Amino acid sequence: MAEFKVGGPDARATKFRNVPIAVTPEGFWCCPSQTVLQKTAKNQNQQPKPKVGASPPASKASSVQRAPTISSEKRTHSTPTRPRANSEEQRCLPADNATPNPPKVVSERPQKQHKISVGFGQIEMSDLRVVLYGKDGVAVKMSVHKNILAENSTLFADKLSTQSPVSNIEVPDCEDVEIYVETIGLMYCNDVKQRLIKQSVPRVLRILKVAELLGFRACVLSCLNYLEAVPWAGEEEENVVSSIRHLQTEDYGVTPVLKRVCSDLTSPPNDTFVRIIELVLKSSDDRGRREMKSLVLKLLKENSTSTSSSADLCVDTLYRYCQNSLESLLTLFKQASDSDFSEQSLDLKEAVFRQITLEADNLLWLTEILVGRNAAEEFAVMWSNQRELAGLHSKLPTKSRHLVSCITARLFVAVGKGEMLPSKDTRQLLLDVWLQPLMDDYNWLQHGCRSFDRTLVEEGIGSTILTLPLEDQQTILLSWLGSFLKVGNSCPNLQKAFEVWWRRTFVRPYIEQQGNQLQSGRS
Repeated sequence: MAEFKVGGPDARATKFRNVPIAVTPEGFWCCPSQTVLQKTAKNQNQQPKPKVGASPPASKASSVQRAPTISSEKRTHSTPTRPRANSEEQRCLPADNATPNPPKVVSERPQKQHKISVGFGQIEMSDLRVVLYGKDGVAVKMSVHKNILAENSTLFADKLSTQSPVSNIEVPDCEDVEIYVETIGLMYCNDVKQRLIKQSVPRVLRILKVAELLGFRACVLSCLNYLEAVPWAGEEEENVVSSIRHLQTEDYGVTPVLKRVCSDLTSPPNDTFVRIIELVLKSSDDRGRREMKSLVLKLLKENSTSTSSSADLCVDTLYRYCQNSLESLLTLFKQASDSDFSEQSLDLKEAVFRQITLEADNLLWLTEILVGRNAAEEFAVMWSNQRELAGLHSKLPTKSRHLVSCITARLFVAVGKGEMLPSKDTRQLLLDVWLQPLMDDYNWLQHGCRSFDRTLVEEGIGSTILTLPLEDQQTILLSWLGSFLKVGNSCPNLQKAFEVWWRRTFVRPYIEQQGNQLQSGRS
């Protein structure tokens, strides 16, 4: 699109049929799209050829964008007009294809060419012809005015000033003929921004690209004003940013548009992140809190790589909230397990149980965030040291305490999946302190907690057990076996871990002994 061919007044004129220009539903004049041109040509090719001497039937207008606004002209093969068409072909071909070679010319350029004539302003006063050669043989001739193009386009002003007189400019290999014509038409408008109203973002980006190529500054500024004001949807944001970012080096003022997606602040928005966490934790509406917790977790997981640097700086703040929730949870457990608590009013007891549920849910959410940030090892230490809280666990109703067991289950899953690497002492203490309370709530978790994944939790518990020394594995699994034989599916099914421990205890020593005997026999 950047290449121009400039001709003087004696340049041989290309034969075009004058037709009304197409008008889009938004009120723009524009060249019909390539698809419409191909469809029109196909329909014309399928029509039966008229008899010799018969005049072609008149087309019927059904829309301003259909047949009456599109002119598809076949090349005639009669003797008077053929030399003229061939000369046009040779003039439009590149220099290396100008040699007389009929087969090559036929293969390089189709015999059929769709020609459209467009006029702007007072056509009878036009003094310049701009011809666009697009894809699939589309050619558009625009009757325009030198003063309008020179006044609005630095590119046309340069072409018109370097060579004089100029009456013909050709643009071969035009990538976007439709938008090129529309952008030329915008040079005749007093208010370009008004013409862009109700246009789509992708179309305005196409106009912006052509306007920048032509040096049409007023149009570029109007496109930027449009993009600054109009909402962006879906992938439009990335398309807009990538299309205008390079304009920062020019004096176009793209900063107001880019401010929508980037801030002038140089420091990471840690305060904003902490503020969001605080607002969610202190929310009084159950539904809003639940939905925002899910949304924040989703966003953190989606862009964990890009936000890790800023979010990791907030780990201390997250641990402060964890400590506050643990202290509040222990106080509430003590209050609910007190001997006088049963004599309290029903409203007071419900308020305490509701607060326990809230604090446990907040703590579970913070655990998810820490695990996602690869910073949960310290919380595993904190949780495994809550012996007093675990001792009070059995004194509360399962309905009120089950979320505490969800925290334990999430830590076991994190260890089993390698999402955190706590020390052996921490893993041992976590199992000693919290495995039995989890087993006590297991039946409720399976049937009363929709987010509970039994298979994942059992794999996590088993994997955590199998990371301990063999003697500790034996102690924990034999204790589990006694419970499993009593209550069955009401406690975790750790048979896979039991099988691994069995082979380590009874099979591996025999295999190693046999291997040692064979090795000693060979020596």
